Amino acid sequence: MTGTLQRGREALIVGGGLAGATLGILLARQGRDVEILEQSAGMHHKVCGEFLSGEAVEYLERLGVSPRSLGAVTMHGVRLHARGLLAACELPFPAMSLTRRALDEALLSLAERAGAVVSRGRRVDRLMRDEDSWRATLLSAEAVTAPAAFLATGKHDLAGHRRPAGRQNSLVAFKMYFRLLPEQERALSGWVELFLFPGGYAGLQMVEDNQANLCLVVERSRLERCGRDWPRLLAHMLRCSTALAERLDGAEPLLPKPLALSSIPYGLLMQPAQDGLWRLGDQAAVIPSFSGDGMSIALHSAHLAAEMYMRGGTAAEYARKLRRELRPAVQLATMFSRLMVRAPVLAQAVRLWPGVLAHCASHTRVPEEALLMETFQLRRRGAEPW
Repeated sequence: MTGTLQRGREALIVGGGLAGATLGILLARQGRDVEILEQSAGMHHKVCGEFLSGEAVEYLERLGVSPRSLGAVTMHGVRLHARGLLAACELPFPAMSLTRRALDEALLSLAERAGAVVSRGRRVDRLMRDEDSWRATLLSAEAVTAPAAFLATGKHDLAGHRRPAGRQNSLVAFKMYFRLLPEQERALSGWVELFLFPGGYAGLQMVEDNQANLCLVVERSRLERCGRDWPRLLAHMLRCSTALAERLDGAEPLLPKPLALSSIPYGLLMQPAQDGLWRLGDQAAVIPSFSGDGMSIALHSAHLAAEMYMRGGTAAEYARKLRRELRPAVQLATMFSRLMVRAPVLAQAVRLWPGVLAHCASHTRVPEEALLMETFQLRRRGAEPW
């Protein structure tokens, strides 16, 4: 314990991931006194598919962050596999792939340069409303107060502010990096590959430094049948998908053990709260991971919150607008996700209509009319490659 030192700010951001760091940059550039409280002390990995859709790339470049300069890999197509290849198509928009470890750190550094106070290794224990201000109490017993508070803790809930269950909340997520063999890397290059297996699905794509990101979700019941054991779960996946087995045969795992995350409320769209708390990213809406738009939603929510806060809007007005914008994409992605897990045999229909992949990719995005950038329409239509 280091005492009860209390300091005041104009705006307090709990969480320094994509949404929190981006909001800090935008508010600090407008001269606002803002502090970002980030519990991690340094660079770290997160459970994330690490897919950057075209709108996410545009938002980042608008901030002054170039994914390509950080080593991002260009993605041009998506393949869907079960035991074998079901369908493949070109992505209907430009896309990239970049680790959260690299991207989050770049955004936090930019927030600091913009003038935001970035407090690392500062875990918030409680966030409470106190008359006309918010009070964040840290584990160290220090406190930070501010008239405005923004909750951007990603998929992790903060005590006292737990999100309700989503439409699909029976899944556990895992993530592991692999070093592929040269021929496997060549076969995967430029593609996002989705693999269906009984009880879940996985995504595999290249990221920077010649690493392959395997990110997956599995139903708790299937995980229990695998003894809650990663090697047994991986063996189950490889046994059920010859395509994934070919990709990972002889590949080297790059983490001592996989990252894991449970209690993910997929399909969640938060109702406007009356407490005045601004909720960003996965604290506002949780889209199933296969859609690849979670990072875009985080960035979009930060831009929307900054715009509405700067012109005097309320947290409730922001929440209503964000919910309206995201509802169609989140609902469609959740429907597909439930089918992929519960009725993977229906995926065989994709052989008859391969265009369903492109349709799903196009309609599980932040809608074009909601994006807060004038130059995006031209790029989204493919006029300029990344």
